[in-house]
Amino acid sequence: MARFSVILSSLFLSFAGGMAATFTLTNNCEYPVWPGMLSSAGTPALSTTGFQLQTGESRSLDAPTTWSGRFWGRTLCATDSSGRFSCATGDCGSGGVECSGGGAAPPATLAEFTLDGSGGMDFYDVSLVDGYNLPMLVVPQGGSGGSCSSTGCLVDLNGLCPSDLKVMLSTSDGGSESVACKSACEAFGSPQFCCSGDYGNPNTCKPSSYSQFFKNACPKAYSYAYDDATSTFTCASANYLITFCPSTTSQKSSDTNPEAAGIPSSSNSTMVYIGGEQASHATATVPRIAAVLLAFSFALLAMHLGL
Repeated sequence: MARFSVILSSLFLSFAGGMAATFTLTNNCEYPVWPGMLSSAGTPALSTTGFQLQTGESRSLDAPTTWSGRFWGRTLCATDSSGRFSCATGDCGSGGVECSGGGAAPPATLAEFTLDGSGGMDFYDVSLVDGYNLPMLVVPQGGSGGSCSSTGCLVDLNGLCPSDLKVMLSTSDGGSESVACKSACEAFGSPQFCCSGDYGNPNTCKPSSYSQFFKNACPKAYSYAYDDATSTFTCASANYLITFCPSTTSQKSSDTNPEAAGIPSSSNSTMVYIGGEQASHATATVPRIAAVLLAFSFALLAMHLGL
């Protein structure tokens, strides 16, 4: 009986340490989204690197201990007559639904994770440093330690985007619509906006009026390279729910372009930050199984002792 208990304990520890987190991706947008995933160098790839989510659909992925990487949503995707798959925003250049090691072409809203990092904590953020293409919310599930706070960008910025940062796409009726919002670095390429060269440190690279536009709209998201203090979050032993278009109605066109962060605009509309956190219905898979295994072990021990 003692040998069986040791084997059971070893099995439990092996299982608990084998998978660090479950990521559940949910699409609340009124249009299909094709999530993309990119593992960091030296980190094992997840079971998939890209798939489609129709409106209301969810899919879960398990990540191993110490995994790090990023998730994003691709939009306005299609397959051409030659069979090549591509997306108007967030395209990873693979030519297929699976990104296969390709990253998101900016502009794209990114969710970034490092699991089981310093002090055993998970580090995570939502970044607009590479621009924005759709609303996104990250909510930890069942974690402990750190802040375990939700983070993201809940505002649909495509219509609100300053005119010199907008990515426009022609429509079938001969018009055009804004489908993404570039970062100032992507739009202008200057070291001042890219935090490169003489601006490659936090003492010289400061927020610009353009990065402030993103920060005003999405206070918890990264708006420029050194925006760490208000944009990096920690948690331990958590699963994560990633929701596209979490609590807003995201539309792919808008006639509004309000003044934001001192950037001139022809509209008198105002931009409002939509706060609040979305309740989650994702299951904490690993903690639940761990609890079952522990209960089973105690039951066997009680039987052995005649309790």
